[in-house]
Amino acid sequence: MNGETMQILCAMIGYMLIVILIGVFFAKRSQANSENYFLGGRSLGPWVAAMSAEASDMSGWLLMGLPGVAYWCGIADAAWTAIGLAVGTYINWLCVSKRLRAYSAVSGDAITVPDFLSNRFREKKKVILGISATFILIFFTVYAASCFVTCGKLFSGLFGYDYHVMMIVGAVFVIVYTFLGGFLAESASDFMQAVVMIVALVSVLGIGVVNAGGFGAVIENAKAIPGYFTLTGMAQPLTDAETAVQLIENGKPLFGDALPYGLLTILSTASWGLGYFGMPQVLLRFMAIRKRSELKRSRRIATVWVVISLFSAVFIGVLGRSLLGTDPSLLTKSGAENVFANLAKMLFHAFPIVAGIIMAGILAATISSSDSYLLIAASAVSKNIYEGIIKKDATDKQVMRVSRVVLLLISLIGIGIAWNENSVIFEIVSFAWSGFGATFGPIILFSLFWKRTNRAGAIAGMVSGGAMVFIWKLLLKPLGGIFGIYELMPAFLVSCLFILVVSLASAKPSAQIEADFEAAKNYVEA
Repeated sequence: MNGETMQILCAMIGYMLIVILIGVFFAKRSQANSENYFLGGRSLGPWVAAMSAEASDMSGWLLMGLPGVAYWCGIADAAWTAIGLAVGTYINWLCVSKRLRAYSAVSGDAITVPDFLSNRFREKKKVILGISATFILIFFTVYAASCFVTCGKLFSGLFGYDYHVMMIVGAVFVIVYTFLGGFLAESASDFMQAVVMIVALVSVLGIGVVNAGGFGAVIENAKAIPGYFTLTGMAQPLTDAETAVQLIENGKPLFGDALPYGLLTILSTASWGLGYFGMPQVLLRFMAIRKRSELKRSRRIATVWVVISLFSAVFIGVLGRSLLGTDPSLLTKSGAENVFANLAKMLFHAFPIVAGIIMAGILAATISSSDSYLLIAASAVSKNIYEGIIKKDATDKQVMRVSRVVLLLISLIGIGIAWNENSVIFEIVSFAWSGFGATFGPIILFSLFWKRTNRAGAIAGMVSGGAMVFIWKLLLKPLGGIFGIYELMPAFLVSCLFILVVSLASAKPSAQIEADFEAAKNYVEA
């Protein structure tokens, strides 16, 4: 390890120590009871709520996955994803946040998403609780795996160590940190990590554009690649049939004819925005904010952060084609996800400490997401299945003990999923995102805004949405053609249809459930 790499490592270690200290600081408070551990005692301010929601949501795919997609095949996929996410962020904070904050308080003071849904329909037999907790466990395990892949790629690429060793080291760090602090520590550190992420993105983009000769030069280079710099086409890198490595000729990467990017594909890609309505890590911030009146400020903060971050991430991929078009480590679809890290090393080679801080941005994104995923998945099992169904008289200590066991088990499964070093972060995240979006998005919207929604409709919508994600991804999508679209859109629509039809075909909600709906609708903050 040379001196430059050592300085980068020291900067990253310093960052991790700060994160650990935050966990230690909040540890005592978080251990007071399960509500503090899982929801922070509903004490988040507007800045922390907004920044932690977005940092935990975006994860390492914002700094590795999204730039990698833009670098590999152009802006269409990346840009329409970003547009959908930006619009979804704003609408979610505008329409869902206030109603959910009120309804979660009205319906039994719920502290998890499964709690809210079960309480919303006043379940005696906890079917909704069990179904929602199971889906959270499944999809957050996949999500956690994507974060572990990010750690492995980042550390192995930077320091040349074995991918598997580095992936396990990153996973262990996240596990220890999540054990320490719970939700408050997670949210507080996520605020700091959101700042680090956006500074890292903007810094690399700004200095990179200057080095490339300005925005004009970067765009001209992109336009020279067929289908690369358009929202209605997709570049097609020519690759070796056996190795999947992009071919180089006369010092230039080779591309084939542009592929079409039609209206249906655009709509399905932009449907990433629908996923926001079902993201437990975001919904929890709505439930945990100190006052409903502070959500307006949170919405503005979150929207600005998301727009700047997503634009920067997409354009960093385009920038990479100008500065690193023949970089041997970026000549595969999986390898392309290292473009941000490679740019940071190149641009800041004279200032390794700065490069290390930039790299910490990737680490920040990974930590801020994986601790959320692990905590929420563990709470789904411990609070919703163990305490809610198996042992209703469980003490707080027993609940928290179970949560930590589950956290370890989820982490081990996530490590197993992440074991393939050729995994593409963006693809792993897209599947988990569609799972949450289709399972929870429709029922959250219907529960909050349609009084006629009943328990049978909720169950039908969740099961059909979650099942359709697997059916479309594994059985229909390989057929190609119209079935090649992103699975979230059809699964979301199927879930909505089932909620609507089944609710109307079965008995209307009880008078008490309707009264809860009106109470949430007319909620006045104390």
